[in-house]
Amino acid sequence: MRSAVMAHIDELVRAASGGEAVRDPLINQSWQRCLAEYRLDPAAPRRAYIHTQARLREHRDALDDLIRVARFGVEALYRQVSGLGYVLILADARGVAVDFIGDAGRDGDLRRAGLYRGSDWNEHLAGTCAVGTCIATGEALSVHLDDHFAGDHIGLTCTAAPVYAADGTLAAVLDISALQAPAPKASQHLALQLVTSFAHRIETASLHNGFRREWILHLSRSPEFADIEPELALAVDAGGRILGFNSRARALIDRALHRPRGPSDLAHAGLGLRLDALFEASVDDLPRFTRAVPVERRVLRLRGGERFYALALEPAAAPVRTPPAAPARPAAPDFAGGDPVLARMAGQAARLFEAGVSLLVGGETGTGKEFFARALHGASRRADKPFVAVNCAALPETLIESELFGHEAGAFTGAAKARTGLVQQADGGTLFLDEIGDMPLSAQTRLLRVLAEREVTALGAAKPSPVDIRVIAATHRDLAALVAEGRFREDLLYRLAGARFVLPPLRERADVSALVARLLAGRPGSPRLSPAAAAALARHPWPGNVRELVGALDYACALAEGPEIIPSDLPPTVAAWRPDPAPPAAAPVRDEPPAGPLADALAGVLADPLAEALRRRAWNVSAVARDLGLDRSTVHRRMRRLGLVSPNHAG
Repeated sequence: MRSAVMAHIDELVRAASGGEAVRDPLINQSWQRCLAEYRLDPAAPRRAYIHTQARLREHRDALDDLIRVARFGVEALYRQVSGLGYVLILADARGVAVDFIGDAGRDGDLRRAGLYRGSDWNEHLAGTCAVGTCIATGEALSVHLDDHFAGDHIGLTCTAAPVYAADGTLAAVLDISALQAPAPKASQHLALQLVTSFAHRIETASLHNGFRREWILHLSRSPEFADIEPELALAVDAGGRILGFNSRARALIDRALHRPRGPSDLAHAGLGLRLDALFEASVDDLPRFTRAVPVERRVLRLRGGERFYALALEPAAAPVRTPPAAPARPAAPDFAGGDPVLARMAGQAARLFEAGVSLLVGGETGTGKEFFARALHGASRRADKPFVAVNCAALPETLIESELFGHEAGAFTGAAKARTGLVQQADGGTLFLDEIGDMPLSAQTRLLRVLAEREVTALGAAKPSPVDIRVIAATHRDLAALVAEGRFREDLLYRLAGARFVLPPLRERADVSALVARLLAGRPGSPRLSPAAAAALARHPWPGNVRELVGALDYACALAEGPEIIPSDLPPTVAAWRPDPAPPAAAPVRDEPPAGPLADALAGVLADPLAEALRRRAWNVSAVARDLGLDRSTVHRRMRRLGLVSPNHAG
C-alpha cells in the first residue's frame, strides 16, 4: 500500500509540473485545484473529518424537506447496490453527509474512511473526491481508486450525481461508495448510471412535493414513457409563469436561452418566464395535455425546436375547510376553584382554543399545565376525541421524529412494522406538547410544517396524511431566550404562541382552600384537615406548586389513622417548615389575627399562605416579599385581590 501511495504522489507532482494528463478531464482539473487553489499537500494524511451531532443537525435541518422526499429513492437505490459492498451517502451542497445507509457490521471501517453520516467531503478539505468534485463542477462522475487526491483515499471508489433544487441551484449530492473495487474504472459505469437516474427521480419528486398547488408539466421524447417516468418536469402557476424545474428541464431552458451550461449559484434566469415564451402553448392550453387526452395527441413543441409528448398534472385542490357553525360561547373549563385571575384566564383560553388558536402555556414546574390543557379539551367540542400528551423532554432524541410523526416498515434499522405517530393519533382531538423547549431542532422543523400544512408525513412514507388537531404547548423555560441562543426556531414559537398564558404559582392563588377540599373529597372516606394541619399547609410556600400539594395530601391520607389529618401525618418538609426568623419589627406583633381569610384558616379551613406570612411578619410587606421570593408590588397586588388590609393602617 505504501508503494502505491508513493507512486500516486509522484504522479501528482508530475501533474503539478505540467506533465502529460492521463486522467479524465474532471479529475485532472480537480487535481490542479487541489494543488494551485487549496494548497493541499498530497503527502499529508487526510483523515476523515466528521462533524459533531449538533453541527450535523444544523445541516440536516436546512435540508429537511429534501431528506424526507429523497428517503424512499435513497433506500431503493441502496437495495440495488448493497450486495456489491456499496454504502449510500446523501450530502448537502456544502459537502456534509446528512444521510447515510451502510452495513452496520462495518461501522468502524466506514467511519475511519469517512463513509459515514456527518463526514465532510468538501474538495478543499478532502481533495479530489466524488462528492466534493461533483459540487465543484455540477457534473456526475466516478472518482475511482487513485483518482482521489489524498493517499488515504486511493483504496475507495466513489460515484456521485448532483441533485438540483427547483430554482436551479445545487441542493445535494447523491453518492455511492465502496471500500474496495475492481481496478478498471469501467467497473463503475453502471454505478454512475444508477446514481444519475435516482438523482433525477429525487429532483422530480421534490418538484412535485414543493408545487402541489400548481400545474406540473411532464415532457418526454418518447410517447411510451410520457405517462410513466418523465425526462423533463416543470412547475407552472395559474398565470403561466415557470416556478421551477428539474435539472433536465433546466438544461433545455439553458439551450433555449443560449445560456452556458454549468452549476448554478444563483436562481435560474428561466424562473418567472412565461410558458408560451418557450413552448408553443400557454397555461390555458394545459388541459389539452392531461391524461384524459390520448398521448399521441399531446404533442408540445419548443419554439423553433424539439417536439415532446406532454402530460399536464392539474393543481391539487386546496383542502376545503367548512367553517363550523357558530357555537355558543364555551363555558370556562372546570379548572379554577375560585381564583378570579385563573377563572378569567380559563374562560379566555377556552374561547381561543375553540376558535382554533394554538396556545402556549407557561408557569413554574408543577403549576398544572397539563391539567389546564386537559380541562380546555374537556370543555370543548373535541371532548370525545383523543387528547394526546407528549413529554418532549422524555423522548430520546434519536426516536422523537419516529414517535411524533410515525414511520413506515423498514424506514430505518429496527423499524420492522409501521407505526402511527403521536401527531396522527391526535387527529380530530388535541395534541399537548409538554416541555416544548426541550424538543430537538430537527423535530422542530418537521413540527413547524405539520402546524403550517396540517398534514404529517411518516418517516419513509411517500405521501403526507392530513390531520385535524388543536395544539397546546407548555414550558417552564424562556423560549425567547432559547430563540436568541439558536436553540429554538423563532417561526415555530410564533406558530405555537397564538395566545400565551402563564399559570400563577400556588402561593399566589386565592382558591387554595377550595383546591384542597376538591382533592380530599375525591379520596376514600373524604378525610378532613385538623386546624393545626390546615395552618401548617397555610404556612408552606409550595415551591413545587400543585404537584407538591397533591403529593403532600397523598402522603397524609396514607398515614392518617382516622378521618382527620393531623400535622404528624404531613410530609416532614411541610409540617416542619418555618419562614426565616424575622428581624425586629417596628410595629408590635398582634396576638389576635385579623378577621377574614386568616381567621378561617385558623378555624380549620385552608386560606392563602400570604395571610399567615403577613401576620408572622407583623404586616411588614418588604419582609414578607423576601420570605416568599416575590416583588413587593406582587405582594400588594395579592393583598388587594384577597381583601387583606394591614391592621396597622385599618384606621
